Amino acid sequence: MKKIVFTFVAFGLLSCAEMQQVMAQLPQGTSVLSQGEIGNGLKEALNNGISKQVSKLTATDGFFKNEAVKILLPDELKAVDKKLRQIGMGKLADEGLKVINRAAEDAVKEATPIFVDAVKQMTFTDAKNILMGNESSATTYLQNTTSTALYAKFNPVIKNSFTKVGADKVWKEIITKYNSIPLVKKVNPDLTDYTTNKAMEGVFKMIAVEEKEIRTNLASRSSDLLKKVFALQDKK
Repeated sequence: MKKIVFTFVAFGLLSCAEMQQVMAQLPQGTSVLSQGEIGNGLKEALNNGISKQVSKLTATDGFFKNEAVKILLPDELKAVDKKLRQIGMGKLADEGLKVINRAAEDAVKEATPIFVDAVKQMTFTDAKNILMGNESSATTYLQNTTSTALYAKFNPVIKNSFTKVGADKVWKEIITKYNSIPLVKKVNPDLTDYTTNKAMEGVFKMIAVEEKEIRTNLASRSSDLLKKVFALQDKK
């Protein structure tokens, strides 16, 4: 079988040596796909992950009722949760966990523009490495290219969201009550930083879900372009 033929000339982005290296890493096949089609196919796949999965996290209970990404308490606060329940304050403990997740749901609304910008800047080499990589290569690409910007965007939003959803008030009450209990070790956690990082973990986890679906389930390739591009992956 012939190697896949790519129309690099129209783009002028790779040298002859680079073209040979790229082609050597791609599978045997008969399809004719341009560099632009491969890049656009990967961009479509990433945009699907963003629109289908990340958007779910912005809904009420998008984090809180999704066991895959639900934000649990950090280790230092597990003792707080346990103690509150022991003294009959389980309802307050439950509310403390819920409002953390509410703040994450609010913050994730800021993620889409950052992801869209990263997808737009994807090069053909990026697309090739993603296509022929492992089942989470696209997710890893977004992590590597957006994490710094996401943290910078999420952190102040989550801080504001704590006020918006009442998390700061709830947790002030929780920490005050806990620290007033005799003999307990006092706590003063940075919940903004913790929730920011957990929100980011949830975002990437949901993108990975969509990426795996597109890679492994032919029926999930919703366009002719996705079908053609990921057929190359199937042959590797």
